[in-house]
Amino acid sequence: MRAAAYEYALSPWHGFRRAHKHPDKAPAAPADRVLMDAMLALPPAHRRTVLLYDGVGLDLPDTAAETEATTPTTGNRLLHAHAALADRIPELAAAPPERQSAVLRERLGAVVPAVPLEPRPAATVRMAAEYRATRWTRAFLGLTAVIAVATAYTTVTAPRQYEPPLAPGASVSGVPPLAGPQRLTDETRQLREKLRAHPAHRPERIAPSLE
Repeated sequence: MRAAAYEYALSPWHGFRRAHKHPDKAPAAPADRVLMDAMLALPPAHRRTVLLYDGVGLDLPDTAAETEATTPTTGNRLLHAHAALADRIPELAAAPPERQSAVLRERLGAVVPAVPLEPRPAATVRMAAEYRATRWTRAFLGLTAVIAVATAYTTVTAPRQYEPPLAPGASVSGVPPLAGPQRLTDETRQLREKLRAHPAHRPERIAPSLE
């Protein structure tokens, strides 16, 4: 659980939260500020090893298991971290190598934070975490529903085939007018009536009657 909490606390996405936009206040004591700056200057893997071995008090195999590294690798990280801290902390540099872990453990335990740290009750923390998880879940479900509705609306209203745009109209000159039947004059109208009344036009020429 401690390893999971450490990974969660150092997740880079916490930087996007408003509560973590500004760094925490530095300790009031100058010696504590020097220690904090020296610890923050270490690589993350070395800093985690120092906190587990010198701060929490785990032995080397347990520290290696929690950091998911081999015991020799963890020992080398610890030695390099002590050397880097000794360059910035005079009290640690004055101590012999076999006493550096004890001195560092005392210094880490004596750090006074800038603000009082009062842990909240476990029930309050759990309720706040569940409320935050529920709120984010509802937000993602709402966003998914909006995307689904927008997709369905686009599918229904989108054209099924390509419709080329209509070209704008333009006047064309030099084209002869459309030819068609001429208007009937009185003379041509009389001629038409005469031709319709002619016997050759009637059916009687095919089937003559006795009348």
